[in-house]
Amino acid sequence: MNMKKSRFLVLSFALVLTSHVAHAQMRGWEVGGWAGISNYFGDLNTNGRINRLHLAGGIATRYNFNDRLCFRFMSSVTEVSASDADSDNPYEQKRNLQFKSTIVDGTAQLEFNFLPYVHGSRDFFFTPYLLLGPSIFHFDPKAELNGKTYQLRDLGTEGQFRGEEYSTTQGAIAYGMGFKMDFSYRWSLNVEFSARKLFTDYIDDVHGEYADIRDILAQRGEVAAALADRSGDPPIGLPGRQRGNGKNSDAYVLLGVGVNYYFGQIRCPGILR
Repeated sequence: MNMKKSRFLVLSFALVLTSHVAHAQMRGWEVGGWAGISNYFGDLNTNGRINRLHLAGGIATRYNFNDRLCFRFMSSVTEVSASDADSDNPYEQKRNLQFKSTIVDGTAQLEFNFLPYVHGSRDFFFTPYLLLGPSIFHFDPKAELNGKTYQLRDLGTEGQFRGEEYSTTQGAIAYGMGFKMDFSYRWSLNVEFSARKLFTDYIDDVHGEYADIRDILAQRGEVAAALADRSGDPPIGLPGRQRGNGKNSDAYVLLGVGVNYYFGQIRCPGILR
């Protein structure tokens, strides 16, 4: 075997070994927390307003399969809200609906790193990434009337019969993108923007058509009737008239910064560096 071929084989073996060690080093858990902001889009925010941002935060656990792929479970808590008073649409201003809701969700996500990402490496210490996975969340829309707050679901504001109210625990798809980087071997930072495609249009208690106010008054009482149609005099809430757009589900987005601690094996400085 000549010298050139020997050097080639040694170099090839070294590259394979380095790749193997780098991948092995990334088989480990990370735990961290994050904080940021949220915003809602739906029937009470049809023109993409971002004037009602709310604080958001949560915890996350990530398992790294290798330097490209990892699985993460994330939980978050936030509040969303909207009001027709903020709209520039005359019909929505006249409709005069409002809501706020606390949202708690849990999400299982797969993350794909665009670049190789290896804790402790000087060359592979950062990467943008994509995320996708199922989510389950709980919400509870509320509104104020005469200084008092009411839970809208229990009032059947779109004519729901008792026992047929929408569920406040629903499923969603989480998707988004982010950027992660090490600032030490154990600690890393990520900035992430994600959205939730919801399987419900009732996060704001607005979905379809106005029900007959007389039926709501008889079944649910004066408070329910007042919150079902807040348009004043003359009212616009005639039976069958559009109250919301049921063809499009609601959505909310999260923008956050997270800090994570890596529990993987201690690096091999001679190989990774």
